[in-house]
Parts: sequence; C-alpha cells; structure tokens
Amino acid sequence: MLDLDNTLIDRDEMFRRAARQFLARHNLPAIDLDWIVRLDDSGYTPRDDVAASLLARYGRSAPRPAAGVDALVTGGGSEYAAIAPATARALRDLRTAGHRTVVVTNGTVAQQTDKMIGAGLDVLVDGWVISEAVGAKKPDPAIFHAAAELADTGFAGAWIVGDRDDSDILGAHRLGLNSVWLRRGQVWKRKDFCPTRQADSVSEAVETILSVR
Repeated sequence: MLDLDNTLIDRDEMFRRAARQFLARHNLPAIDLDWIVRLDDSGYTPRDDVAASLLARYGRSAPRPAAGVDALVTGGGSEYAAIAPATARALRDLRTAGHRTVVVTNGTVAQQTDKMIGAGLDVLVDGWVISEAVGAKKPDPAIFHAAAELADTGFAGAWIVGDRDDSDILGAHRLGLNSVWLRRGQVWKRKDFCPTRQADSVSEAVETILSVR
C-alpha cells in the first residue's frame, strides 16, 4: 500500500507551480508564492481555510479572484501530476515480484483521481482507495482494510509506504504492519512508534521490501 502525495508524486511541487501560475495570471506579487505554499501546508490546511485566506488577501486586487482561488484550491496543481521514471520502474518491479499495489490516499475523489490518471498511475498500480470514497481517512484502519479488500490479499506480507508519520506510518503501526517512511529530508522524531525501515525514495523503499521478502 502506497501513499500518493509526496510519495508517488511530488505534490508540493505541483501545488507550487499552480500557485505561481495563479499569481502570474492575476498580476499578483510573485513574492507571495512562499506565503501561499506555507498556507497550504502540503494540503493539510482545510481547503475552505485556504480559500478564505486567499480571498481575504486578494479579493479586492484580482479580477475574478473567486474563480482563480477555486481552481487553485480544488485543483491543487493536479494538471502537473507526474511520476518519476525511477518510481515507475519500482512499481513495475513490485508487480513482477508478485506484489499487489494499491494507492491509499486522503482527499477528494475528483482531485486524487485526476492526479493518478494524469501521472499515469492507472496503468502502474492495481487500484486505489480514496478517503472521500470510503468515509475514512488515514490513519483510520478502515481505509487500509478497504485497500486490502481491493487487493484481495489481506494483510499477510503487506507493507505501507508513505511520507507522513501521522497517517501512513501511524496507520501501519496500529495494524501491526511493516512500513517504510520516506524521509524527504526529515529526521524521525516520534518516540511512541517508528517505521520498520526508512528510505529517501520510492525506489529505495521498494528495494527494501523486495530484499526482505
């Protein structure tokens, strides 16, 4: 089971590109880019809060600001979704080794599906489970149970790969599953649980999984 945002795809870079385009399109200060990125917080700030803050800042200075804000907030840069060649190879390696691969992601069905299809993941994985569709968000065990049911494999030999300690790795911990945490330049700080392994990329995570099988 693999996370989507900032694991299989670089969600932060996608949003940054979309935010840069938003500023340019509405003749707004380019220097505000970092403020918008911080406001977004990798997608973890509630979308309504992001929209409200953007409208409060730009509502009087940009033509048709609501339309631009809505496109940025609901789209999240999905038009820039792409998967790195090394990540695509790693997913193919998992399949070749007999693993079933399911993406487990928090978000809306429309946005997350657009990202996965846009990145070409629909031909690289066996399926996906989106929180809005199943009514449960990571780290709730229910979303991982839905993924296991989709894969038709149960949890035997399952791994969870992701970049978030509070959703991906915590979810694995609650279920007693092996996990690989993608560091993304960070250091693991939690004391109450820890990942089985750590990696700097999906390809490294897959190498780890295949080496212990």
